[in-house]
Amino acid sequence: MRRFDGDQLVIASHNKGKLREIAELLTPFGITVTSAADHGLEEPEETESTFVGNARIKAHYAAKATGLPALSDDSGITVDALDGAPGVYTADWAETPAGRDFPMAMTKVWSLLEERNAPFPRTAAFRATLVLAWPDGHDEVFEGIAKGQVVWPMRGHLGFGFDPVFLPDGETETFGEMDPAKKRDMTHRADAFRKLVAGCFA
Repeated sequence: MRRFDGDQLVIASHNKGKLREIAELLTPFGITVTSAADHGLEEPEETESTFVGNARIKAHYAAKATGLPALSDDSGITVDALDGAPGVYTADWAETPAGRDFPMAMTKVWSLLEERNAPFPRTAAFRATLVLAWPDGHDEVFEGIAKGQVVWPMRGHLGFGFDPVFLPDGETETFGEMDPAKKRDMTHRADAFRKLVAGCFA
């Protein structure tokens, strides 16, 4: 596994929530973090049907465009009773002409669960794949998961995306209600990041 030995890293995302979360996780390593937007990069088209496929597209695009190592994340929520949907299309479910509307997307998920008369608990998982790519084309892949269930109504305003309807296993607060510092250690992204650190930074 290739070690990261630089001091600059591009986060291949335009999602401010993800950028903030990843930047906080990287703080202890003294790495200067910039975003794809900071480099004036467009978002490449995500044409794959898997988290790892889309994460690779974003990481390699940013690494080649900037000449710097790039870290990408592709993530979403998979709901068991919906056969794993929305999965890699999590953000797509929130798309509207005016921008992303996650309350609409969460309502859609719950409505589909109700239509299917899905049994309780309505189990789900947040999944994340991190890809660290170098300009020479090499990459390392790390996958993380946070298990829980979908609950209703939406609860909390502290998170982003589907956080207000996701209740992690063993907890009484949704990710939307949870203190960000507590949530940070429990997320799918944190799980993947721990594996990234062990593999490339530790």
